[in-house]
Amino acid sequence: MTTDQPWQLLEQLVQEVNQQTEQLRKMHEKVRELSATARSKDGMVTVTVGPRGEVRTIEFDPRVYRKMSPSELSALIVEQIGRATRQVSDEMKELMEPFGPDLPFEDLFGEGTSFESFLPQPSTPEPQDPRPRS
Repeated sequence: MTTDQPWQLLEQLVQEVNQQTEQLRKMHEKVRELSATARSKDGMVTVTVGPRGEVRTIEFDPRVYRKMSPSELSALIVEQIGRATRQVSDEMKELMEPFGPDLPFEDLFGEGTSFESFLPQPSTPEPQDPRPRS
């Protein structure tokens, strides 16, 4: 082994780390810009969520108040939030997939941390009792 070989190997490793860091930075920018919108089949409710599943907007068709009871509207909102969250989660999985299997998440972020820890968790609406509470 010549004296230049260790330095060449180190230089190569540094270049690889720099390339991966740049790829992660670009992915992070894309993740921050992610959003998903879900619209109910009847077009009465539209919900947009961000990359962590946070609700950004809820829009209603003006006729929604005449056509739906409060419990129906509530269930439809929760359903659209769940749909939008699943969409953004799928988009994030697609963006992170190239990095997922090789990143040592537990080493970097602590025990129990995995690829899925960074994805928004889809919600499933709980059935609502339409009867008023007393």
